[in-house]
Amino acid sequence: MAGKKVSMAHWLALALAIVLVDQLTKWWIIGHYRLGDSTYVTSFFNIVRAHNTGAAFSFLANAGGWQRWFFIGLSAVVSIFVLWMLRSHSSQKLFSFALACILAGAIGNNLIDRVVHGYVVDFLDFHWSFLAGLFPGGHFPAFNVADMAITAGAVALILDEILRVRRSK
Repeated sequence: MAGKKVSMAHWLALALAIVLVDQLTKWWIIGHYRLGDSTYVTSFFNIVRAHNTGAAFSFLANAGGWQRWFFIGLSAVVSIFVLWMLRSHSSQKLFSFALACILAGAIGNNLIDRVVHGYVVDFLDFHWSFLAGLFPGGHFPAFNVADMAITAGAVALILDEILRVRRSK
């Protein structure tokens, strides 16, 4: 893609690929694990089945149910805004990569999971003893492919802004 203009379709294809991987992994977990089941993989990593009705780190998880519809609506608005931004900036590769990742995460976690299940399916459980002061038993909150995409998108947005500021000097 170096030297070529990248169309919005490329970024939508990336987002679709991420959503497909996210949903396939979640459906595999749902088909093979019951809520709370865990498989030891390494001394610092397990595969688990966890449900999150809240946002990041289970924020608002016990809010009574209204948060499901709030997150669905918020994700729909964010997705429309991201699509508009992608259309306007598809030639900006790092920025558009970030947007495609964020779009995929929003669709995978907040639109599909919350509409279909009423919660987000998480399954990656990393744990280290040095985290025990921050998280119970040193277990970082379980997460999924969509969460990784959102995180990668956020990092890419920050990097894009740093590079943009440096170029403007």
